[in-house]
Amino acid sequence: MNGKFQNIGQKEWIMYKPRWGAFYKTNLETKLNELGIDSLVICGCNFPNCPRTTIYEASERDFKIFFVRDATSGVYEKGINELRDIGIKVFKTNSLINFIEQKNI
Repeated sequence: MNGKFQNIGQKEWIMYKPRWGAFYKTNLETKLNELGIDSLVICGCNFPNCPRTTIYEASERDFKIFFVRDATSGVYEKGINELRDIGIKVFKTNSLINFIEQKNI
């Protein structure tokens, strides 16, 4: 709960976030930059709150964002259209896996 990253595996961490967005008052941006990460896959619980807020925060920071609609609860079509309008790539799980494999990401 102190906001520090906890290593739980090789190249795998968890962190506590105090609000809806993952970037608000956390060191997430710094950590991602240190690791040279410029692309994010986002999914989660209750799209109108945490996932959507995190997506907008990541977009403000110029990360490339891939949203997984079938791995997120509370998704609605207007919200998907709004994401696409700001340049977010929206996928279903299998389509994203295929995209990643084809691009060798």
